[in-house]
Amino acid sequence: MSREAWVLVVLAAVVAAAMLAGAVVLAVRLVRTRRMLGALGAGGKVAFYGALIYTILPVDLLPDPIYLDDMGVLAGALFYLGRLAVKHRAAQVEQRATGKSPALPPGAAPRR
Repeated sequence: MSREAWVLVVLAAVVAAAMLAGAVVLAVRLVRTRRMLGALGAGGKVAFYGALIYTILPVDLLPDPIYLDDMGVLAGALFYLGRLAVKHRAAQVEQRATGKSPALPPGAAPRR
């Protein structure tokens, strides 16, 4: 194999390793949001479990050495869960300020 071919192989391996590391970092950040799922309602649970299932299953839009689609799904789920968390915190602040109980998200049971 020529020197240029080896350089391309090494470069491809480095890019694949960087994409894998990025996907792992996003998956870990997504798993850390799991403790908030009870408060975020059914939409948060669907986004969380859907992103994890898509990442783990071998059926992808792009072949597995290319983790861009997995990273996109994980980043989208993190973005969505972040927005839900901000809305939940705003509702909690409003509840404390007004003394009223916030409206429950669909499918959520009242806390006792």
